[in-house]
Amino acid sequence: MSVPGTSQGIDEELYSRQLYVLGTAAMLRLQDTTVLVSGMRGLGAEIAKNLALAGVGSLTVHDPNPVRWTDLSSQFFLSEKDLGKNRAEVSQPHLAQLNSFVPIRIHTEPLTEAFLRGFQVVVLTDSTLEEQLWVGSFCHKHGVRFLVADARGLVGQLFCDFGEDFTIQDPTEAEPVSAPIQHISQGSPGLVTLCNGQPHDFQDGDWVTFSGIRGMMELNGCAPQPIHLLDEWTLEIGDTMTFTPYLSGGIVTEVKKPQICSYEPLHRALDQPRILASSPKANEEAHCLHQAFRALHHYEKQTGHPPRPWNLVEANEVVALTQKLTPQEQPLDDALVRKFALCCAGDLSPIDSILGGIAAQEVLKAASGKFRPLNQWLYINALECLPEDGEPPPSPEDCAPLDSRYDGQRAVFGTDFQKKLGRQCYFLVGAGAIGCELLKSFAMLGLGAGPGGGITVTDMDSIERSNLCRQFLFRPQDVSKPKAEVAAAAARQLNPRLAVTPHVHRVGPDTESIFGDDFFSGLHGVATALDNFEGRQYVADRCVHYLKPMLESGTQGTRGSAGVYLPFLTQRYRAPVVNTSPTFPVCTLRHFPSAIEHTLQWARDEFEGLFRQPAETVHRYLREPSFLETLEGAQALTLLESLYSSLTHRPQDWRDCVSWARRLWQLHYHDGIRQLLLHFPPEKMSQDGVPFWSGTKRCPQPLDFDHRNPTHLDYILAAANLYAQVYGLSGSKNRDALQALLRELSVPAFQPRADAQIFASDQEMEQQAPEDFSTEQEKRLQELRGALEKQQETFLHASPMKPLLFEKDDDSNFHMDFIVAASNLRAENYGIPPANRSKSKFITGQIIPAIATTTAVVAGLVCLELYKVVWGHQRLSSYRNNYLHLAEPRFSRYVPTAPVIQRYRHLEWTCWDRLTVPTPPPGQPEMTLQDLLDHIWAEHRLKVTMLLLGSAWLYSRGWPEAKRSRHLSQRVTELVRRVTGRALEPRSRVLVLEVGCEEEEEDATFPPLHYCLRE
Repeated sequence: MSVPGTSQGIDEELYSRQLYVLGTAAMLRLQDTTVLVSGMRGLGAEIAKNLALAGVGSLTVHDPNPVRWTDLSSQFFLSEKDLGKNRAEVSQPHLAQLNSFVPIRIHTEPLTEAFLRGFQVVVLTDSTLEEQLWVGSFCHKHGVRFLVADARGLVGQLFCDFGEDFTIQDPTEAEPVSAPIQHISQGSPGLVTLCNGQPHDFQDGDWVTFSGIRGMMELNGCAPQPIHLLDEWTLEIGDTMTFTPYLSGGIVTEVKKPQICSYEPLHRALDQPRILASSPKANEEAHCLHQAFRALHHYEKQTGHPPRPWNLVEANEVVALTQKLTPQEQPLDDALVRKFALCCAGDLSPIDSILGGIAAQEVLKAASGKFRPLNQWLYINALECLPEDGEPPPSPEDCAPLDSRYDGQRAVFGTDFQKKLGRQCYFLVGAGAIGCELLKSFAMLGLGAGPGGGITVTDMDSIERSNLCRQFLFRPQDVSKPKAEVAAAAARQLNPRLAVTPHVHRVGPDTESIFGDDFFSGLHGVATALDNFEGRQYVADRCVHYLKPMLESGTQGTRGSAGVYLPFLTQRYRAPVVNTSPTFPVCTLRHFPSAIEHTLQWARDEFEGLFRQPAETVHRYLREPSFLETLEGAQALTLLESLYSSLTHRPQDWRDCVSWARRLWQLHYHDGIRQLLLHFPPEKMSQDGVPFWSGTKRCPQPLDFDHRNPTHLDYILAAANLYAQVYGLSGSKNRDALQALLRELSVPAFQPRADAQIFASDQEMEQQAPEDFSTEQEKRLQELRGALEKQQETFLHASPMKPLLFEKDDDSNFHMDFIVAASNLRAENYGIPPANRSKSKFITGQIIPAIATTTAVVAGLVCLELYKVVWGHQRLSSYRNNYLHLAEPRFSRYVPTAPVIQRYRHLEWTCWDRLTVPTPPPGQPEMTLQDLLDHIWAEHRLKVTMLLLGSAWLYSRGWPEAKRSRHLSQRVTELVRRVTGRALEPRSRVLVLEVGCEEEEEDATFPPLHYCLRE
């Protein structure tokens, strides 16, 4: 990930998330690239869509053919009213809406060499082998990057030829590695010792440069030089014998060197294919499919059409042709080729989505030189989506075209399966990037588009402009509208028969009255498109509770994953434990920052401490003054000082706000630094005899305020405006007037504080024994309590303070202005390279990089698993979990894990099991707690020792006899109401109880007890 800066010609707001993937230099090269995509069926449209969203320089779509019924199963720009019209002409206005920066041109005549000369990248889809060969030869000869993408039923093929000397400017997605320096020796070779406790990711042979070194200045900004790793803390570099002795500080940083790679032209690569495969078995299958595609081209040349759907005779002819083309020493899987041929006439949206996303990413690599291209063939094989062995396959009659929008899908799966898709009821959680792609695919599949079917989609967010370059269903006029509502309306435009209901609610415990028992009981499955693990985990828990399949997916930059979680067949989803918030030592942030991440976190903490927490404290005090009585000692004194200051030192106008900001600047960037240097002078030595200011401790320098310095002015402007917002005052954006006002203001001269406590490390701070609360402090505490009580009535009638909740994406609110200025000024104090606004936002906002290509691939993979779920595949081996990394590129499809079986005596269960207590027969009274325990013993031979509903105890065998008797005699629902103090939700169908049993093994977790309230 290379973080963008302010770059002329790049709309950073629109491309913000993509820029975090590609970087500014790659994006600029991309915007200068002309691309041709030939073939506007589903695959060509998918590639073109991704390229338009990415922002290529110009895009030409080519297709001489008219719209046919079979196109509508995957080509989302086409509709029934477009039948007979030219595919490129119909697609062009839809593509043009995606990105106003990308000119979309059309070409409907046959391709010629003269026409091809106008492009830097050419992509062929829906083309004959003869066309591929002559276009490929022309492109290879004239330095045009060339791709072939072909989707046939459940199999896809991709080929790349980027010429004989293609330059990869940056092969990886990772940021350049860097590390702080402890010492550099004078020697040949010189040895660079890195700071202890700072692990690094340098590799032997990496190239590096240096910055911020004191003493051995010759290395600062030197030309990149290779390193040799001696151990995890020591790097070997070139000759430093004649350099000035090293004193302190410095950063060593990786420099990424361009790489040159060479590609074979198509006519040679056909006979000697270099195929990317994830395993030996996948490699064998890919080589079989490679020959099968060649045979299919021969068959189509002979007959003028592909084998008809599920026509065994014609499929066997393709098998025979494949056998002739395959070298004798190469094994051929006839059954695999036959399956391919039986359904190759189909056109499926998920395969087009997967292959189109991968192909578009390869185009971006060809255009930008960013990431490692495919070398040179890739095959996507999803034939496991077909009926499992032993199950009857679709018949030719069932797969025959019906002049319907689903004919391309019907050719693979048949009419009966299409009807089954239409009857599905699915819940889509999230309508962002993946959610939009899934809704698009659901519309193409016809999921929920038949009698009794439907899709419910929910998302609480509204559309932002930065969403538009990767969230396909949104347009500029939709900004600020609810995502779910706009996405649902757009999906209905793609398929008018689609029954989709939008919600704007978050899925969680607080919305279980909406998404509760009745709602989930009517679902066939759930698909998540969430960007946080907490939400995924909650939905996963609901799916386990209601025994519903869950299709899960996620992306980060060019990485993506897609998984399927099925009741009783696979393990359940469990979110990884991820620490999303950076944690730095307190003393590092307060006094010893060494990286821009430290100064940004410090600035973020400043924002909270200045503009949110004081106002929240005031609100609580005015609402609940008694809360102060619970505080004691130093904590109480610190809070009361802040509270009293906030209430009594209110600014009255803009000048007061500016004066406050100016004093704050002086405190942080001048006085505070001088105080620190009095405590730890620049020449101070540690007990070990080494300079105190060395390694990760960078000796700071105080700044002198200058109203003409843009960063100084940025800080005052942002801080004063935020302070004004807290107190409900009017701010100002007039920089000239602000400069004039600052010239009039003065600040007190620095006065050293004898009582200042500054610790060299967190360990020293923790070891420092807390001082007793002095008499003076106690006196001050009581003074503040009395003053607050005396003026409470005045405070209650003052205008309320407004806590500011940090929002990184609103460029008009001064939040990021403050963070950037505050961080960069502190970085200047400590000699740390500053960060531009975009990098600061990325780090502070913990932004997830995103690009449309990865999203398209992941959504397609999810829909392949959806096919299997709808079929009702019963074998674990039929399903796939998926991981991909388009930058490398790397793809992994693997069988999910079966659920773990737990055992206790005679019982066996998995995470999907539960003990069920049915409702009593009509006319019978509800069970008492004693009846319930007797039932558990009679049905499962378990002696219950405890019973809980959430955290509420319904029963414990260890209670006194009287208490146990009271509980055992009550009806279960009466007991629940009494113990919890709440009435039962009227729409609840079950109570989920936790059971503990006699002689329970420590590692045994009993399945939950479902006590049914109603059917």
